[in-house]
Amino acid sequence: MNKRLQRLQEKLAEHSLEAILISQPANRRYISGFSGSSGYLLVGREQAFLITDFRYLEQASQQAPDFEIRKAKENLAQSLAPLLDETGWRQVAFEKNDLTYALYSELTQGTSVAWKPLAGLVEELRMIKDEQELAILRRGAAVTDAAFAHILTMIKPGVTEQELSLELEYFMRRRGASRASFRYIVASGPRGAMPHGTASSKQLAAGELLTMDFGAVFDAYCTDITRTVCLGEPDEQQRRVYEVVLQAQQEARARIRPGMTGREIDALARNLIKEAGFDEQFGHGLGHGLGLEVHEEPRLAPLSKTVLQPGMVITVEPGIYIPGWGGVRIEDMVLLTAEGAELLTHSPRELIIV
Repeated sequence: MNKRLQRLQEKLAEHSLEAILISQPANRRYISGFSGSSGYLLVGREQAFLITDFRYLEQASQQAPDFEIRKAKENLAQSLAPLLDETGWRQVAFEKNDLTYALYSELTQGTSVAWKPLAGLVEELRMIKDEQELAILRRGAAVTDAAFAHILTMIKPGVTEQELSLELEYFMRRRGASRASFRYIVASGPRGAMPHGTASSKQLAAGELLTMDFGAVFDAYCTDITRTVCLGEPDEQQRRVYEVVLQAQQEARARIRPGMTGREIDALARNLIKEAGFDEQFGHGLGHGLGLEVHEEPRLAPLSKTVLQPGMVITVEPGIYIPGWGGVRIEDMVLLTAEGAELLTHSPRELIIV
């Protein structure tokens, strides 16, 4: 049997739930293996159904052999009604962070089912990667590292940020990626002060810092890396800011251990940046989980109480952003192990001058 489905069914028993309706696309794929763009899972402790429309019936039967495949009716309520009658389930959870109010209203009209809002049940399972997932992430990380080495040969004054972004994606797609993980951040000079400064038509200029945050999807799993380089010899301020970020990233990577909370790890880097006088210039969390989504649990942030466990894959990405000047961010993919942390990305972290 599908081990992920089995673990979810065990969770239902632990939470005294008869069944759960899964609508979130990444959760649907994680539990069933079904990669179509339309469908719902209705999972009970001993039965599991996949509801999808005519376009995906054959695909669903091939990708989700542990599920009973049912053809979707006119709306979700009509699709679920016969299954609920058949199983007798009357206490059903739904994913409150995904299901729209319109669909919820549709479900609750004229039914005796008690719908229970729930969040995080499948996401909790997804945090711990199995060996199959780790193999995909390692392979994707290696291609992402290769993309960085490749793009270094193209960085020069006059090249636009968009040209670099396009080349990064093209390189990875030629090597097995299905798409970009997100809109690439390619921000040079003063634009580097925007943590999410997506690639623009701006041309690179000598003397600027250039931050590139990119990744791609390999067999449904996302990669994510950031490097900052300098076009020509850096000045004193550029070197200083870069060294602070590098030290903060090294400190966090070196001391991450299972059992620590997300906020404890965040503090390792944040305190060092604060001591250097850049507390107000580091306004985002230290990192996030990676998997079927590029941003998923756990979070490394000042308010995160999640306890890290072996098998989690996270990013470690401190940054400093100074309006009107620019910014620096260094990010790696990290696997939590019983002993500490294993780097999945290996591109050079020292300041590269191109």
